[in-house]
Amino acid sequence: MSDAPALQLTGLTRSFTQADVTIDVLRGVDFTLSRGEIVALLGPSGSGKSTLLQAAGLLEGGFGGAISIDGTAAASLSDSDRTALRRDKLGFVYQFHHLLPDFSAQENVVLPQLVQGTKRAAAEARAVELLSALGLGQRLSHKPSQLSGGEQQRVAVARALANKPVLVLADEPTGNLDEDTAAKVLEEFLSLVRSQGSAALVATHNRALAAKMDRIVRLEHGRLVAG
Repeated sequence: MSDAPALQLTGLTRSFTQADVTIDVLRGVDFTLSRGEIVALLGPSGSGKSTLLQAAGLLEGGFGGAISIDGTAAASLSDSDRTALRRDKLGFVYQFHHLLPDFSAQENVVLPQLVQGTKRAAAEARAVELLSALGLGQRLSHKPSQLSGGEQQRVAVARALANKPVLVLADEPTGNLDEDTAAKVLEEFLSLVRSQGSAALVATHNRALAAKMDRIVRLEHGRLVAG
């Protein structure tokens, strides 16, 4: 196991130009996320939380500064190596589950494992393990349209954790759920992340949910400050 931080951001910047106006969204973000640590990322809508997560997830270009994941500097990687780093080291949970509608809950969790090279039998067993831990052991064959919103998001959590990523990035993972369901899904998510030793950066508006994590940081005027 590497001793490097799960995520290291150094002087991260991102600007967008609209018409003749330049908007500086990230203004030199410095951040270290240790292995196994779960951090809440707070900030109002439009503060740049999603932009920061996109940078950390290597999902788009145009950023200044340095991004390192599990000791690997992203700037030095080719496109194919960057894709492999995302596949092998990262897991993603979004506000909307983005499940494949024609596949069952189990199949949605099996597929990313097959892409990584896991044998089908092992991938299916891992999917059953995760979905059962999330209370979906009796819903394995159900397609997303047959599941409630909370159940769909639980499948998305299982999918994100299927390959035991070093780093999980979650963007308002319970923002589309009612308050009680959101609290339950988050508790299950945090429990699973901790049990497998992954680190997580979780963007949220909800301070009550954020308080359940190891620490809080806030994005203010393009920079991170302690919560």
